[in-house]
Amino acid sequence: MTATTAAGNAHQARRARTGGPEDGSKLMEHIAGWAFVVVFAMLVTRLGLL
Repeated sequence: MTATTAAGNAHQARRARTGGPEDGSKLMEHIAGWAFVVVFAMLVTRLGLL
């Protein structure tokens, strides 16, 4: 295997990755998740399901 082939394979492996962009900070994701939990809990208690 030559250096060019190895570099080409590494590039293909990076391109084949799935899962969306990496933004580094997950703060907004956590805030949105907890907001969903709170709204869902309010809905459950309002409907008398708990």
